[in-house]
Amino acid sequence: MYEEILCITHKYPPFTGGMEKQSYELIQGLSSYYRVHIIAFEGKENKLLWFLKLKSRVKKLLKANPNIKLIHLNDGAMGVAALWLQKITQIPVVVTYHGLDITYPLTFFQKKLIPKLIKYKGAVCVSKFTSEQCIKRGFDPRTTFIVNNGVDLKLNEIPFDSAIAQKLGEKYGIDVSGKNIIMVTGRPVKRKGFSWFLKNVMPLLDNDVILILTGALKKSQTFFDIFLRCFPKMLRHKIQLLFGYPDDNKEVIEQLKKQRNAVHLGRVSNEDLIQIISLADLFVMPNINIPGDVEGFGLVALEASARGTYVLASKVQGITDAVIDMENGTLLPCENAEAWADKIKEMLSDKEKLKILSEKGRNFTIQHFSWQKMVDEYIQVFDGFIH
Repeated sequence: MYEEILCITHKYPPFTGGMEKQSYELIQGLSSYYRVHIIAFEGKENKLLWFLKLKSRVKKLLKANPNIKLIHLNDGAMGVAALWLQKITQIPVVVTYHGLDITYPLTFFQKKLIPKLIKYKGAVCVSKFTSEQCIKRGFDPRTTFIVNNGVDLKLNEIPFDSAIAQKLGEKYGIDVSGKNIIMVTGRPVKRKGFSWFLKNVMPLLDNDVILILTGALKKSQTFFDIFLRCFPKMLRHKIQLLFGYPDDNKEVIEQLKKQRNAVHLGRVSNEDLIQIISLADLFVMPNINIPGDVEGFGLVALEASARGTYVLASKVQGITDAVIDMENGTLLPCENAEAWADKIKEMLSDKEKLKILSEKGRNFTIQHFSWQKMVDEYIQVFDGFIH
């Protein structure tokens, strides 16, 4: 007889992103152990309307399924939106926290909402850093758990397409012959350190090094960007954080114009992205410190490692839970350009050693960061509240 649980999430396919992927893989994995009821935002209606209807939908589902023993909310924003659960049910509620959803620097959030989030029965944190931030704010260490995100092991099974170098020339106009390739991907938000790397590290590297960036890149300001300029700087920063900013688009574009050996491909297909990562000699995650903004984990680094590309990452925040120094990558001091340049030169100077380290990193990531491992650890946490 399967125990019954309810999973509520506003981050779910068909939408894409790290949290959407984590939410999907978690629910799919839990479904093999529990009878899982799901209330997920899947884009079939306006998101505000979905949140407004959520309370009535949950009450209806709980009434129809009285054997539900646990409710899981997949991020802190969901925890805030569903605070009414604390009044309508005695069923234990466990919330997953990813980073910014606990550190968001708005005074009202920290002073008024965090104390309410603490009242949920349990917290699952995606990294040690996020756990420390929760406990620092008053969460009970006995009911605050760390469960790292996983990575899709199927990435390791996709064969390398040796034609990708030729494709880069034909499709994107890039000649990588005779080049050492460094790769970075993602949306250019300031904490990712893309413009910092372009400005401070690339000029220190040899001319045979090329940096390839992928991901969305806005080349013109949106109405929202213009609207934000109406607010005082500090308030503008907090609004930007709430909506996934502050972005680094302008600085990245300016630096790209100054660099001969850096190119931004924009959005690429997932198939091309996987092959470009595999072609790269190194994958970098050069995060910098931005007040109020944090990196809760480092999923993109794990994906690169699973493809057999060695990772260099900043030793900061939740990245240190994903990149284990000298196991599946090397951690470097944040915003230290000389240290970054020296390590890159060292790694590229001995390709045989780099190949060995890359393979070691791939094996470590596959062994320690599977989605199944993540699911098993969630089950252990959930069972502790159910039984």
